[in-house]
Amino acid sequence: MVAAFAMVGAATQVLWLSFAPVTTVAAEHYGVSESAIGWLTNVFPLFYVVLAIPAGLLLDRWFTQALAAGAVLTAVGGLLRLIGDDFVWVLTGQIVIAIAQPLVLNAITGITGRYLAEEDRPAGIAIGSASTFAGMIIAFLLGAVFTDAEQLGALIAIGAALSGIAAVVLVVALRTPFAFSHRRPPAGLAALRIAWNDDFIRRLCALVFFPFGTFVALTTFAQALLEPAGVDSGTASIILLLNVLAGVVGCAVLPIVAARHGWELKMLVLGAITAFLGCLALAVAPGAIVAYGSLTLIGLLLLPALPIVLAMTERWSGEAEGTAAGLIWMSGNLGGLVVAATVGLLVDHPGSAFLVAGIAALLAVPLVRGIVPYFSSDTEVETAEPTR
Repeated sequence: MVAAFAMVGAATQVLWLSFAPVTTVAAEHYGVSESAIGWLTNVFPLFYVVLAIPAGLLLDRWFTQALAAGAVLTAVGGLLRLIGDDFVWVLTGQIVIAIAQPLVLNAITGITGRYLAEEDRPAGIAIGSASTFAGMIIAFLLGAVFTDAEQLGALIAIGAALSGIAAVVLVVALRTPFAFSHRRPPAGLAALRIAWNDDFIRRLCALVFFPFGTFVALTTFAQALLEPAGVDSGTASIILLLNVLAGVVGCAVLPIVAARHGWELKMLVLGAITAFLGCLALAVAPGAIVAYGSLTLIGLLLLPALPIVLAMTERWSGEAEGTAAGLIWMSGNLGGLVVAATVGLLVDHPGSAFLVAGIAALLAVPLVRGIVPYFSSDTEVETAEPTR
């Protein structure tokens, strides 16, 4: 089940970031601006903000059916992008995939809670999160290979094939019975009330807003921001590839180590400070060498913030885990929407754009202090019943 979920999770990211490594080429091919191509990526956080809560409620009540629907819709959106070689069809496909994405990604905690023993769930969340970043790697690899306008069709076709195969595998795997029982929350909006009335969940939502926003902004506009410094699209794709590859390694390893030693809060602070310093270096001295070093470190230390926060959410949220995860993802994507949109407005001023992205990450540091009281003396999240 974890492997089947990982395939669909990776596919959503391949489709999400199809055009990020080739922003300039795609803008020329479709006859639109670079900012318009950026919205092929930005519709994902936009729809996540709107649909995260409904998707979480559906997963809490009808987990199997909702996750299967998300996988199928992802494949349908991938196919829609193949219908016509114009911006309208590509945008239509992206919107359908963006609608499906919350049904898939909100299910990370649900998969681990239903199919893994409690002691294995942090590792399962780390693997599930790493798989989504692995999908980003595939997207940037494809962007590094298919760099010309006439190759955009092949780029889109590969994404459609990957999403179709992944959907079939997951739908078949979902016939597997749950290994662990899961109490469904009351009908209606009760799950939302349970999750939102929890002060700890609200604080995690505020915390995840900023680092997720920085990451989305960098993956969306790094290629365009580095181009004035002489970094071509092929080199930018490789830089972004290393950024996410480092993130996959970080997500697969660091959250598990942090949970074992009680370093979750230290890891969150380290990632935010690293992102700020890396963006500051790019603002002051943009170029390929600085980008290689800065974005690789940002990927390694900032991206693990997501599985760390999701693991905290899974341990704390109980029966409303899907809705709680939806709140976390919604806040992160809202951060992505706000920060990426702000950076996009500054795309013609790379230094200012990188500085804004770095400051956004740094704002997470004081918010970490807000969740310190919820940690016991051994720095593990309290397992007592949260305040309703």
